[in-house]
Amino acid sequence: MTTKSTSLNLLAFLKENRNWLSAGAVLTLLSSFGQTYFISLFAAEIRMDFGLSHGGWGAIYSLGTTASAAVMIWAGGLTDVLRARTLGALVLAGLAAACLAMAWNIYVALLPVVIFALRLTGQGLCSHIAIVSMARWFVATRGRALSIASLGFAAGEALLPLIFVALLGIFHWRSLWVVAACVAILGIPLLLRLLKTERTPQSMADENQSLGMGEAHWSRNAALRHPLFWFMVPAILGPSAFNTAFFFHQVYFAELKGWTHLSLVSLFPLYTGVAIAAMVISGVALDRFGTARLITLYQLPMVIAFLVFSVATSLGHAAIGFVFLALTTGANSTLPNAFWAEFYGTRHIGSIKAMATAVMVLGSAIGPGVTGILIDLQVDLPTQFIGVAFYFVLASVCMWIGIKRYQTALPQFA
Repeated sequence: MTTKSTSLNLLAFLKENRNWLSAGAVLTLLSSFGQTYFISLFAAEIRMDFGLSHGGWGAIYSLGTTASAAVMIWAGGLTDVLRARTLGALVLAGLAAACLAMAWNIYVALLPVVIFALRLTGQGLCSHIAIVSMARWFVATRGRALSIASLGFAAGEALLPLIFVALLGIFHWRSLWVVAACVAILGIPLLLRLLKTERTPQSMADENQSLGMGEAHWSRNAALRHPLFWFMVPAILGPSAFNTAFFFHQVYFAELKGWTHLSLVSLFPLYTGVAIAAMVISGVALDRFGTARLITLYQLPMVIAFLVFSVATSLGHAAIGFVFLALTTGANSTLPNAFWAEFYGTRHIGSIKAMATAVMVLGSAIGPGVTGILIDLQVDLPTQFIGVAFYFVLASVCMWIGIKRYQTALPQFA
């Protein structure tokens, strides 16, 4: 197929599915308000207002995030019951309320509750609804759909830190959370308009299911009893735990290296640009080669990234680290999400993906908590990052063993 025909096919795909793809991108963009890279922009102000150490703030963040992971196991299954437009609107209303709670809360005892609400509605459910919808609505073009919908993640990472760090120099940090709440509210009518007609109505659901291993529709309980799920757990935990930890400590990391926070944040667009490229390329490659051939390799760039961050002495070195970090981040938006649908089928994809999302959210609780405690124990971030690099080597080995053992059970395997 020529480049011209491929471009025409992509344009036709975008035109035909623009409403559903845009709805996914809106949800992934608005999930930013519950993502670590956004919340951590205010880490210094939060610690100062509430009198918290790095370890104390990390512990509170981990507590709220862990609670959200537990609730995600149940709440994520709602995507198998409710339409995306209905559940999405409810979740965005909850996200707006959580943003207002962050703006108005003055009690340290309530801070874990606020973090819980932000993480559940933002990082958890907004992302989950978008990804599950793409995996369910698209089969042959699942990779492209996931990569396009995930552009919302990239846009948030590129633009929001620059905008809000700049605004922090002008406005009180609590006022900016009110702005975030207003943006989330504005997303509700937009989402309802885009999903006025759902791509796969509930009445047509059984006709649009794809099978998993053994040509079966896997339930969540069956997936949890299968060894492959547990081979994948380190890989689910890793990017969430240590990407989260890196961005959670971004202010401290900049101080440690002798850079201003704004100068570090200025590298985020580079990170986002590379992540977008990796996301699009991995989506196209996924549709062509399938998940099994690609997923075992995609976390290896994280090994290089954290080793570079460990020894970086200039922003140029940090830029190299961000490039490798972005390669995995981009592929992480497509490959793992397609994995669940490809290996376990789509009939119960909401419930199965909810469990995986809960593990991912748990990882994002472990990362900041453990690294914060280690900082308080005088184990600096550069030293920790060497251990993180080793972790991703082990996670990749686990994936390789699991995929190698069970890919022959896939329906399309020849």
